[in-house]
Amino acid sequence: MKLIKKIFFIIIFLFLNVNAFAFTDPNHVDDFDFSAFETISTTVKFSPDGKTMFVVGVQSDTLRQYSLGTAFDLSSSPTLEKSKIITLVQSAPQDIEFNSDGTIIYVIGTQDENDGIDQWTLSSPYDIGSITETESSKNTAIGDNPRGLKFSNDGKKLFVVHQISTAIGRVDEYTLTTPYDLDTMTQTNQLSLSYTGIGGRRQGINFSSDGYKLFITNSATHASSPVKTKNVIREYSLQSPFNISNPTNNGDFQPSYAEKFRLTGLTFNNDGSKMFHTDFTNHDVYEYTLSCGFGVKTCTDPTNDNDDVASIEAQSESAKKLIQHTTYPVLNRMEWLRRNSNRINLTNQNIKFQFNNEILNSLTEEFIPLYFSSDNSSELSQNTNWSFWSEGTISIGKIGDTSNSSSKDVNTSAITLGADKRSEDNIMRGIALRFGNDDVDVGDLGSALDMSSFSLTFYESKPRGGDRFTDHLLGLSFINSDLINNSGSVSTNGERYGEQLYGSLSLRDTFSKNKFNFTPNIKINYGLTHFGEYTEAGAAGLNLKFDEQYIGNFTSSLGASLDNTYELQIGSLVPYFDFEYYADMSPSSQQKFSYTSNGSAYTFKNINNATHNIISGIGFDFISNNGFNLMTKYTRDQAKGNKNDNFVVALDYKHSQRSSYSMSLQDSFAKIEHNKELDNIQINLDSHYELFKNDPDYGLYITISNIK
Repeated sequence: MKLIKKIFFIIIFLFLNVNAFAFTDPNHVDDFDFSAFETISTTVKFSPDGKTMFVVGVQSDTLRQYSLGTAFDLSSSPTLEKSKIITLVQSAPQDIEFNSDGTIIYVIGTQDENDGIDQWTLSSPYDIGSITETESSKNTAIGDNPRGLKFSNDGKKLFVVHQISTAIGRVDEYTLTTPYDLDTMTQTNQLSLSYTGIGGRRQGINFSSDGYKLFITNSATHASSPVKTKNVIREYSLQSPFNISNPTNNGDFQPSYAEKFRLTGLTFNNDGSKMFHTDFTNHDVYEYTLSCGFGVKTCTDPTNDNDDVASIEAQSESAKKLIQHTTYPVLNRMEWLRRNSNRINLTNQNIKFQFNNEILNSLTEEFIPLYFSSDNSSELSQNTNWSFWSEGTISIGKIGDTSNSSSKDVNTSAITLGADKRSEDNIMRGIALRFGNDDVDVGDLGSALDMSSFSLTFYESKPRGGDRFTDHLLGLSFINSDLINNSGSVSTNGERYGEQLYGSLSLRDTFSKNKFNFTPNIKINYGLTHFGEYTEAGAAGLNLKFDEQYIGNFTSSLGASLDNTYELQIGSLVPYFDFEYYADMSPSSQQKFSYTSNGSAYTFKNINNATHNIISGIGFDFISNNGFNLMTKYTRDQAKGNKNDNFVVALDYKHSQRSSYSMSLQDSFAKIEHNKELDNIQINLDSHYELFKNDPDYGLYITISNIK
């Protein structure tokens, strides 16, 4: 019986421990009494650095500017610096806003001639000292008893909250053709604020930094008991940023203060870890800490944020694409070797341009291919000497947005350097190094993924009798990712490391008639990526901790290629056509993460489900008698809702027998060296790159000397 009780106690303890981190209501930590200067306050705002606080009141129709010793901290003894009485312009100022750089201040009020917005240009950002107290630089009529205003982060939207009657309020949404220019605004949306059983005034308005949450304050209108029930902050979730159509009511937060308390303006610090509001009656500014960023009633669910979802998808997609981008140059090399198996010199240099945009494809012929040279001596033995090759890749693409994920602009650049050697039993073995970088821009707010990778691949092409070959490769990649998650006015950042194992196995058999070849093939690619855990920094209320993640990759393909050889007087021409059905049967992965502030945990599931692709390519090899070689290939990768176009150019020209390349791995350095003799001059080109440093050392050296 005692054992059962202990087990029961442990289960209860574990249950409580799992849920120990959960959402909690805002916690009141401090307040600032400014009654010596103002007795009826309507709003509070801060400069972006949190060192300057602005309080507006209707008792004296005054704007006041305070300095804080510590950013966004009312305990740091705010000091009054400047005051501006604007009675002649606004006799009942309700709320203020600034443009993006703090050089314009907007004041909305209810008792000027237009019930509108007045604005002043400031000589110094976030400094009201230059305000003219008798006249504003511009007035914009609003009407309908406006109480609060708020711009979107880019200044292209303006929101105004109105008190229409005792029980009814409204939010108007305006679109601005020119950011922060009220002359260009057009009303585009409305939200009715009819709060059953609450009454009072709809007074203040604010948004979370990413625009996915809307907050409205409701202020009591009289002192009769129990007036405090009418002082609430209502939180809404929005389906898209700064769009008030079809919001979801998350509930109300009710501060616990004296009955005469009347809640008015509302603001947050940059990352939403703190909340501030004013009190119309008790002349205070109140400071709260929040258990998660902008968590007045709920924590924002990152799995419902399109940019957060797209950022997680981008990491998984980039990991899978890395396997594809790393194996393709090696597979291309082995196919090229078999098409040119009779050549003595098997050096082959490629440059690949890859675009998702048809217009950009038409410009590819303007690019100059990457050039490397090597010895073309006919005295080389094709069984005992190393051949060198390279392939450079530039990839520009875009993945469109979906209902729950933002669009992604993808830019990839890489260089693959390889060397292989044919053994006496006609088996070709080689090694390839790839240095790559993937830049992914997510959404429109500035979220991004910058993934650097180093890959080492071992490959082998083995004859199985006649024209049948098996090609297989095995490799390892090291990944370092820098991530930025921008929620609009504030961003978080993190660094994540990963490792990747990958392989490929293909079987090809060639059926020939005269010089025409038909080569069916079957191929299997496989891999496993591990991303380590990491924690974001930069915004206390919004920082997320990501658990480690495993991403499996398994693809298969079935295809064929056709080629023919035409002998010309100046060389050989080998046109070819490829066709491949490609099936991605990789298991879906998931990413677990939580808020660092309170441990609220979430899981994003079913990342990158299986897809099916049709890949076709057409191109030709031209091998001239004078040492000039050309290879081209155009490839279309087509899938449902997505396509990818590739254009490959390879040039090789050998004009000297006194030329050599060498490549080596020494300690943590990858080295490439090229020596060339011209008459009595020796030219040496030497480069190195350190592989395993976050900030790697690298160098390129050119030496010219006389041959003695």
